Amino acid sequence: MSQNAPASPTQQRSVLSADGTPIGYQTMGSGPDAIVVGGALFTAQDYQPLASTLAQSCTVHLVERRGRGASGPLGHDYSLRKEVDDILAVHAETGARLAFGHSYGGLAILETARSSPVFDRIALYEPGAPGGDVPTGWMAPYRERLAAGDPYGAFAYFVQGSGGAPGFVAKLPYWYLRTALRIGFRGQRWQRMRPLLEANLAEHEQLAAQRDRLDEFVNLTAATLILCGTRTPSTTRAELDALADGTLPNATLDTMNGLNHFGPEGESGPIVAERAAAFLLAVGVSR
Repeated sequence: MSQNAPASPTQQRSVLSADGTPIGYQTMGSGPDAIVVGGALFTAQDYQPLASTLAQSCTVHLVERRGRGASGPLGHDYSLRKEVDDILAVHAETGARLAFGHSYGGLAILETARSSPVFDRIALYEPGAPGGDVPTGWMAPYRERLAAGDPYGAFAYFVQGSGGAPGFVAKLPYWYLRTALRIGFRGQRWQRMRPLLEANLAEHEQLAAQRDRLDEFVNLTAATLILCGTRTPSTTRAELDALADGTLPNATLDTMNGLNHFGPEGESGPIVAERAAAFLLAVGVSR
């Protein structure tokens, strides 16, 4: 696939989830149908480079998860099951038998495939692993800072406490990191991220609730590719190893050079898309 191919025409569509929440999604490309679901603190716009590349060989349905853009709110009774219902609603409209998910979106795809055998093949980039030990100490002060109208303060607690930041960042004085984030996070990226801070907390609470669930995934039937980056923390890599080698019956773990957790969105998205497409289209899949 060429990363320089012209962009595929995009159609904006919407479907109602099981609870009546509208879920927007963009359809582009041609070929076997594939659903794409992004992670926390990201919108569908962040995955446009990945989706455009994948659309050179698939009909891509890029989901705008609830709480974002054209989709409805999370709702007062939000849960991971709501994300599954949203994916199933898009599947019912498109008939997609392929799927790609990143981070929390990867967990949503994985849970969908576990509970409903609607996918033949799924590619997941560093999915939230059920059974993993998710830090939660940052959540209470994060919630307090949001309530106080201090989004940068909340974000600083998340960066330091969620376990994904480099060690030196986690050790920075809180006031210093908050100031650095105010300087470094501006413009369109921050404008898209800021409205998602409350959803980020709700989604990570759901991620933490998946602890000790690995055994529930041993009968998953979909062929699965799990991708991670060479810059992925060792703790995350260990969780993905346990998922791929010790739990899922038909899974492969592959490492992408030079990438970290934030690989599928932005400029590196096309590289991830090419690796995912090679797996998703490795066998004939009828539309």
